Parts: sequence; structure tokens; C-alpha cells
Amino acid sequence: MVDKTVRVTQIKSAIRRPKDQRATLIGLGLNKINRSRELPDTPSVRGMITKVAHLVRVEDGD
Repeated sequence: MVDKTVRVTQIKSAIRRPKDQRATLIGLGLNKINRSRELPDTPSVRGMITKVAHLVRVEDGD
């Protein structure tokens, strides 16, 4: 069984953003611009990505 992954890259700063958005970025493992993470493609991760969609870029991670 192959688990799907998604690559998330932070493209904008968290400065002057609400605390919950900053905390969501940290929860995704991001806290600096151009930092990327490979994360499992689960509903909870997708929800976190949706919350900070304006700060990140999402690609299929295979």
C-alpha cells in the first residue's frame, strides 16, 4: 500500500498574521519562507493547508 504525500512550501511570511495561522504553519513544520515539508495527504493536513492556503504552495509529493 502506497501512502500519498503532499509537498507544502511556505511562500509568504507569517509576520502580522493571526496567532492561529502562525501556529498552523508551525504545526505543518514550516516557519521560514521557502522551507518545504513532505506531509501525508490526510484530511487533517488538508484542513491545516486550507487555513493557511494564502501563505503556502502545495504540490503532489509522490
